[in-house]
Amino acid sequence: MPTVRRLTVDDYGDVIALWQKSGLPSVRPEGRDSREAFAAQIEKGQIVIGLETDDRLIGVVVATSDTRKGWINRLAIDPDYRRRGYGRLLNRAAEQALRELGLQIIAALIEDWNDASRALYKSEGYAVHTDIYYVSKRDSQDV
Repeated sequence: MPTVRRLTVDDYGDVIALWQKSGLPSVRPEGRDSREAFAAQIEKGQIVIGLETDDRLIGVVVATSDTRKGWINRLAIDPDYRRRGYGRLLNRAAEQALRELGLQIIAALIEDWNDASRALYKSEGYAVHTDIYYVSKRDSQDV
């Protein structure tokens, strides 16, 4: 059975490799996902949780807080290990970590093409809000 643990900056290379293998299109190792940025984010309270089996990282999720709401981001499972309930396991670990911070609202943003994530969050009781638009302003393409 895989084990769940908090990841550190020492796990950076494995995290980036997993995100890339999983097909996450938003990975920016030259910008917001550089080793330095990853270390700074963890230092500021970002929680990175990993799922391992046989000393190999097979899943990762990022949990953050804006102090009133918890956010679950970048949930990724190695394609060779999907459809085994590991996404659900990691999501629940992220929820627990955020609840330990005293947060009572937990949210996730899911890209419209990501059917697997949409199905996971729906099955976990998350409400779908179709009246919200996501907007962002970026200083560069790497952030």
